[in-house]
Amino acid sequence: MAKTKTIFACQNCGTQSAKWVGKCPSCAEWNTIVEEVIDKKPKLDWENGNSKLSVKKRALPLVQIEYDEQERIVTPDEEFNRVLGGGIVRGSLVLLGGEPGIGKSTLMLQIALNLKHKMLYISGEESEQQIKRRADRVGIAKNSCYILAETSLSHIFKEIADVKPDILVIDSIQTLHSDQIESSTGSVSQVKQCTAELQRFSKETGVPVFLIGHITKDGMIAGPKVLEHMVDTVLQFEGDRHMTYRIIRTIKNRFGSTSELGIYEMLADGLREVQNPSEVLLSHRDSIQSGVAIGATVEGNRPLLIETQSLVSAATFGTPQRTSTGYDSKRLSMLLAVLEKRIGLKFSTQDVFLNIAGGLKVEDPALDLAVACALLSSFQDISIDNSKCFAGEVGLGGEIRGIPKIENRIGEAEKLGFEEIFISKYNMKGLDTNKHKIKIKSFDKLIDVFSALFG
Repeated sequence: MAKTKTIFACQNCGTQSAKWVGKCPSCAEWNTIVEEVIDKKPKLDWENGNSKLSVKKRALPLVQIEYDEQERIVTPDEEFNRVLGGGIVRGSLVLLGGEPGIGKSTLMLQIALNLKHKMLYISGEESEQQIKRRADRVGIAKNSCYILAETSLSHIFKEIADVKPDILVIDSIQTLHSDQIESSTGSVSQVKQCTAELQRFSKETGVPVFLIGHITKDGMIAGPKVLEHMVDTVLQFEGDRHMTYRIIRTIKNRFGSTSELGIYEMLADGLREVQNPSEVLLSHRDSIQSGVAIGATVEGNRPLLIETQSLVSAATFGTPQRTSTGYDSKRLSMLLAVLEKRIGLKFSTQDVFLNIAGGLKVEDPALDLAVACALLSSFQDISIDNSKCFAGEVGLGGEIRGIPKIENRIGEAEKLGFEEIFISKYNMKGLDTNKHKIKIKSFDKLIDVFSALFG
């Protein structure tokens, strides 16, 4: 009888070790090394269990290689089509990650119910009755969507051979286990092995496979990092589950751009596409308030106009508070230092609160100018006209730096009815102002913007 071989693998990053150690030498995490059994068996055919011999291939000159355009399955969900690059590519392997309760399963179930193609939805976390209850809440029922609650990969492949689906959804990849190895469910080896077998099935049959993945407390997709390298597309589903809006972002895409995102609104009957997110993210107020400025940002290739809200008040305790929601707190501290050093505003004795409306998290530095204007508006208690918006990066010298994709930002502001947009003068080079009806004002210093706004 052959001797059983074991290895010690990190559950966080997948690093293998010959012996157990308390701290992973690769990711520096403690108590993540576990012992796993290696059972090398021949790979089985996904359909009938017969082993298949590998076919040797010969190297070809590049000019002799022919290819066809990828055939795509276009879904009724335009936001989902956008992040995939135009639709679902046949034979692709897509990984969808996100926090618990964010709506990953609801999104994939809605797509399964809306498609005319035959789809097999594999659930390792919920029963068929729970999924049926969610489908009834969404309000769609179709005979082309098959549901299976199973975690054994061999049983799943047998059901696939009977159903012959056009699209396969796995919810989630961490719950599956393969008979090819003997490690526990959810381990690094099991996740890697199950993904490899599903990848082989997808490439051989041309059936698109969607894998729903858990994420760790650090926001990374659980399992080995090689998991993200094995799949063709990685999608991240983001948003605060206490807020209504969700963002699906493309992290990796072999068949399209990685600069796309889709926006959804979570309702009682499921997820709704947000076709024009700028109108939703801008609150409609009857009265103009101080501390509010509209910033033109870009998420991926999509321009958005969002509302920045600030509140500056005298500090009631010894140490002033600096609180930001949806905006980098370190960048907020930098802007406060610039305003105090270059403009002469004394924020050192003030509590500062900053919020990005809609629950979004923004990392675009072009929002700096809107944040600075909102802070000054709240500090002086002077409101900014709703017809003005801002787009510019603020440097440490108080200068306004140029930003990319300025045409998209100006076009979005004009479409939503804004009358003026404040930008950097360094963006004026090559900019055709005659084709825009919106009034474009350019500045090179932050103090000049404040003078134009407040006099």
